[in-house]
Amino acid sequence: MGLIPVKPGEIATIVTSLEMRERPKPRPMPDSPLRLVRWEAPAPAKYRALFERVGAPWLWFSRLVMEEARLVSIIHDPAVEIYAVADPRGIEVGLLELDLREAGQCALSYFGLVPELTGQGHGRWLMAQALTRAWRKDVRRVWVHTCTLDHPKALGFYRASGLVPYTRAIETFPDPRITGHLPRTAAPHIPLIEPPSRR
Repeated sequence: MGLIPVKPGEIATIVTSLEMRERPKPRPMPDSPLRLVRWEAPAPAKYRALFERVGAPWLWFSRLVMEEARLVSIIHDPAVEIYAVADPRGIEVGLLELDLREAGQCALSYFGLVPELTGQGHGRWLMAQALTRAWRKDVRRVWVHTCTLDHPKALGFYRASGLVPYTRAIETFPDPRITGHLPRTAAPHIPLIEPPSRR
């Protein structure tokens, strides 16, 4: 047993993959004043703005650095469904993205609310909405990734929702706050360690 060094300027996280292989039993839909708004073929800038608003506290950055043509090929694919979560004023406060491009499967690619809404039951409402939409007649498996950069309760929440962990991996990547893809103030709970050349 030993420690694996992480280079200064990089981030390391443990990624846990979870899956659900049986349609959950019907339950009453939790109450929430929020609503889902389907975004069909959203403009990349609009999509990225919501992606960053929801994900910056957890260092979501993959769609911010993705080449635009590749991003468009995903978010405009008819088998990828993107929903903005809107509050009663119409302000976008969350993101749900379902990827049905692989036959028989639905990935919860992105699932999140702005931090101000955590701990109020809205996550249970959003998960109920996600699973209702994910489990279609031809779907046999729903799955999701989470990681140790996510909300501390995320893994427990997914398990309580009926998803079962099946594998883990370690991921390292350049810190997006250092590369300039996210503000340096993002995710202050995660130490920012500069590479020697920038100290």
